[in-house]
Amino acid sequence: MPSIPILRSATTLAFDDRPFERRVGLVVLATDHTTEPDFRRMVAGERIGVYTARIAYANPTTPENLRRMQPRLAEGAALILPDEPLDAICYSCTSASVVMGDDAIEDAIASAKPGVPVITPPAAARRALKALGARRIAVLTPYTEQTSRPMAAYFSEHGFDLARFTCFGLDDDREMARITPDSLVRAAADAMAPDADALFISCTALRSAAVAAEIEAAIGRPVVTSNQATAWVTLRLCGDDRPRPEGGRLMTLPLPAEAHP
Repeated sequence: MPSIPILRSATTLAFDDRPFERRVGLVVLATDHTTEPDFRRMVAGERIGVYTARIAYANPTTPENLRRMQPRLAEGAALILPDEPLDAICYSCTSASVVMGDDAIEDAIASAKPGVPVITPPAAARRALKALGARRIAVLTPYTEQTSRPMAAYFSEHGFDLARFTCFGLDDDREMARITPDSLVRAAADAMAPDADALFISCTALRSAAVAAEIEAAIGRPVVTSNQATAWVTLRLCGDDRPRPEGGRLMTLPLPAEAHP
């Protein structure tokens, strides 16, 4: 085989400080089908790059299995652009965040990515409901009753009045991801309480963020979903304050000032 000369380019190269102005990390479950497509649609763009690490998880979705992910959080976070700063990092599991506790998740991720704002879906949902002025809420989850109970306790302990709580009784997040958006719209309408200020739809596996505005039109009240809320907090932390009404009423609002997201 003839030897081909390799030429060294003489072009003077220019370098940006970063390939993207803002960098967002996602720690998702190995079984997750929904978070990455949602963040591609709602967050990623010319200014914001989204980078994902997956951590081991095995169904069924029970409090015990959810807790088993905690030791893997730091390892997953450390794999996202090692030794480079991020502008925000999200752990994308609502039920696990409730079972482990927001503070425990923040501590675990901070051990790998110190100084980076950590976003969990339930904490993002609380900020979203506050921004919407909602105190009395209805909640819809895809989980079993056993996994739903910690969710009900979480929102009650954070000062929300639960007007109604509905669950689907599923225990496999891959099955949750297969629920059609049209089904979610119908289920949300059935789950809404007449006297609730807003509806929260839990679970990052559900494809509910894509139909949040459609659900709002059906129930006549604001809707907050797990991925919509985390995307909203992420965008605002990255300095993107543009209203996006196609994503629901929440996506038109500024982020309320708080010590932690």
